[in-house]
Amino acid sequence: MEMVDIPLWAWILFYIMVFVMLFIDLKSFGKKGQHEVSVSEALKMTAVWIGVSLVFCGGIYLFYPAAPQEKAMEFLAGYLIEKSLSMDNLFVFLMLFSFFGVERKYQHEVLFWGIFGALVLRSVFIFAGTAMIAQFEWILGLFGIFLIYTGIKMFSHNDDEQVDPSNNIFVKLFKKFFPVTDRMHKDKFFIIENGKRLATPLFIALLVIETTDVAFAVDSIPAVFSVSRDPFIVLTSNIFAILGLRALYFALAAVAKYFTYLKYGLGIILSFVGVKMLLAMNEYVNAAGEMVGLNINIPHWEIPTTWSLAVIFGVLVMSMLLSVWISKTKTK
Repeated sequence: MEMVDIPLWAWILFYIMVFVMLFIDLKSFGKKGQHEVSVSEALKMTAVWIGVSLVFCGGIYLFYPAAPQEKAMEFLAGYLIEKSLSMDNLFVFLMLFSFFGVERKYQHEVLFWGIFGALVLRSVFIFAGTAMIAQFEWILGLFGIFLIYTGIKMFSHNDDEQVDPSNNIFVKLFKKFFPVTDRMHKDKFFIIENGKRLATPLFIALLVIETTDVAFAVDSIPAVFSVSRDPFIVLTSNIFAILGLRALYFALAAVAKYFTYLKYGLGIILSFVGVKMLLAMNEYVNAAGEMVGLNINIPHWEIPTTWSLAVIFGVLVMSMLLSVWISKTKTK
């Protein structure tokens, strides 16, 4: 996986493009507190965001300064990993909005600022991760072990588990230093009441979403590093997958049946990319085994990006087809 030195102007241009797209999205999709976002509107915007991502991938294929075809494949694989993990995370957001009683017409405001914060956090994590890997390559082996563990854990995940934001440590800390009202005030994050500034439950929902995304990033970012170590590819695939989440969230109502068994597909994908990392980092894993008296002797095998892309896409499609088939058999 070749590292490419991308000039500063390209990074700046990318971020300008992202903020322009976010501004257009805020102004054109689900205008602030004016109406509920319809499923058809959400599906159209989801298609637009996927189209924009594919156009960007085409730009990589045509203009990337080194190994453009390989980098385009890496972008697609990273995009699919992040998009699939993000879809599962959206169900957590659905439960959070239900817990706080946030009306549908105000949810897009929280999601917009949640996504904006996620873009900043992911950028910091990816640059930090790239720097760490450059200095300590063996960390990728730890990432691989963690992803296998997370993938196996997906199979025992309970979908009926209730989200309790009161257990969120950041919410507890915030309430210690800032007063919070129990009543919703439409789309307001803060209000003035009796001369006192109060946070609303809508802001608490935003705080929980932002901090929950930190936990999501712990899974998704190492997974994307399994298909590319190029920080520009890792970052752009991550951000493009996140950009369309607001529209995708509102589209879930129409396509929820396609995600019933998504968690099992995600478990397989995370385990696969974890194994892929370990095979590439075999010398470090074997050395660690020798330190504790184990002769592991894992062979070195660089799984091609095209194979990774095929496996990730195939598992996603199969998990969705299985969901549709089982849902149909249950309704008969």
